Amino acid sequence: MWGWLIHPEKPYTWGFIGRVGLKAMILFIIANGLFMVLQPMDFISRLSLYNVVFDGRVRLPYAGSDSSQSYAVTMDNIPAMIASHQVARPKADDEFRVLILGNSGIWGFLLPPQQTLAPQLNDMNYLLADGRRVVAYNLAYPLPLTLRDLLLLDEAMRYEPDMVVWLVSMTSFFLPSQFVDTMVINNRDGVSQLIDNYELAISLSDIKFPEHNFFGQLASSQQALAELYRNQLYGMMWQSTESDLFIEAYAPLSNDLEEDVTWGGFEPFVPLVEDNLFFNVVDVGYTISGDIPLIVITQPMFIATGANSDVLYNNDAPRWAFDSYRALFTQLAPQRNWHYCDLWDALPNEFYTDTPFHINSEGTGELARIIGEMMTDYMEFGYLGRECE
Repeated sequence: MWGWLIHPEKPYTWGFIGRVGLKAMILFIIANGLFMVLQPMDFISRLSLYNVVFDGRVRLPYAGSDSSQSYAVTMDNIPAMIASHQVARPKADDEFRVLILGNSGIWGFLLPPQQTLAPQLNDMNYLLADGRRVVAYNLAYPLPLTLRDLLLLDEAMRYEPDMVVWLVSMTSFFLPSQFVDTMVINNRDGVSQLIDNYELAISLSDIKFPEHNFFGQLASSQQALAELYRNQLYGMMWQSTESDLFIEAYAPLSNDLEEDVTWGGFEPFVPLVEDNLFFNVVDVGYTISGDIPLIVITQPMFIATGANSDVLYNNDAPRWAFDSYRALFTQLAPQRNWHYCDLWDALPNEFYTDTPFHINSEGTGELARIIGEMMTDYMEFGYLGRECE
């Protein structure tokens, strides 16, 4: 079959080989140049075998610290991430579609996908008065970053949600941490749109976006294409195993805390004020959501009772900082017409695993019940229910 190539009629010469190599190089440059000019990545990213050949993922792809044992790819391509998710499937006529945003505790760290918040809520089969089924989708992602959540929400709005539930913590509103997240710094256009379209109160100059020359952009595009390919390839493993992240053994939380009351570089025991926290993201979230309801929830957390618990709730929350955060949120919510619920102490300590915000399957089920009742109460009666009073 390949005899014409292996045994040509005339022997190959160095000149012939050089001409072939030069033509190949020119074609390579032209192809990559066209890619850089046309910028088709946004279109390509939304082409997916998920929800067509493979089932959509239950949560956004994340490979953890050891990607060799995970059937997922950690990426910063938000359209591709959401296109691989169940939320990208067609919306059923009787579906009340709910997007859930949050950090790793809501994403379901140390839990298999089927035991995370959205699937457990869906298993409870909530129905609205008009007969629509409540169907929740887990769009949370590791790390408490509200700016990243806005990027995810902005993209997910194209999939016709009817409600957004956004679980946050005090750390979610710490502004400096927003600017070093890779998903933020690798989505300059998305951040720019949030600033231009929704009056996000930051400047592009606040973030150190990567600066690439032509060849740097080319290398970045090739890496993004490789991640897209791997994400599709892992769909086969996801389909057959329904597993994405390898669940490692962990050291349980200690009830005794370190004696460190600092937080965010602010002066300890001086109450936080509104300008210390990035509450503007909540206003932007409401603007993005438009006419659909957005419920913002301070998520449950571990509350220590051992050493140094008189000055700290846990190692992430000094009492002086967290108490002022809660007071600010409670004050701002009615002023800005936010639908807000404070569930900070809603779960007992035995539900927590390795961090103050990671909860086990049983605790996740209890949180799902609370949120399910909250959503249905709001849609039927216009209030968030007894858990938020």
